[in-house]
Amino acid sequence: MKIIGVIPSRYESSRFPGKPLAEICGKPMIYWVYRQAVKVKEFDDVIVATDDERIADVCRQYEMNVLMTSKEHPTGTDRLGEVAKLIEADFYVNIQGDEPLIEPETIKKVVDYKMERPETEVINTITPIREEFEITSNTCVKVVTNSEDDGIYLSRSPIPYPKKGQEITYYKHLGLYGLSRKALLFYASKKRTKLEQIEDIEMLRFVENHINIKFVTVDSATIAVDRAEDIARVEERFACGMAEH
Repeated sequence: MKIIGVIPSRYESSRFPGKPLAEICGKPMIYWVYRQAVKVKEFDDVIVATDDERIADVCRQYEMNVLMTSKEHPTGTDRLGEVAKLIEADFYVNIQGDEPLIEPETIKKVVDYKMERPETEVINTITPIREEFEITSNTCVKVVTNSEDDGIYLSRSPIPYPKKGQEITYYKHLGLYGLSRKALLFYASKKRTKLEQIEDIEMLRFVENHINIKFVTVDSATIAVDRAEDIARVEERFACGMAEH
């Protein structure tokens, strides 16, 4: 089975333009993400998929594999779809370019799930929400699954709602997911769906087209860099002097 790790990366961002090149401990964020991804030995290749020459130049500078893709993609998964058209593989793992602390062990859980259940087309990851502010944050996607770990719904709102004030555990979508080539080509061939547009959540395109998503629960403490102020949180966790070790 040929498995490729893909890091979609674009320069434009409404909240943080140039985010992939933002320096963390003296190196661009995309470097740290790539560095974590290549530690997954099951990958046949790891590729940064970008539409910006500035990002491509930095990738070449740090000897990272890079593929130029269209500027017209509305989502990272659409960009992944172009990669699937250009490079044939059995399975593609999407690794968010704004999570420099992503653990290789967490990425590997997606790969392991696919290898154990090769018929699975779409695999996503979730983790319990530990920071209370994330429950109501619209940058944090919440997920509800059934008893078989199939996705029921994803939302930027707090779901499920504890009507009687019950203590519940919320789960957030990590943005780390794997798709078969068949699933990716299907996704790329379809227009954005109604709920996908309302929530601005890519995986809802599968939900609305009756394609099952399996969710793997992982224990991940990664920090997504959504805004410039998140850099300090990442650097604090890194302890920059130890980051290369």
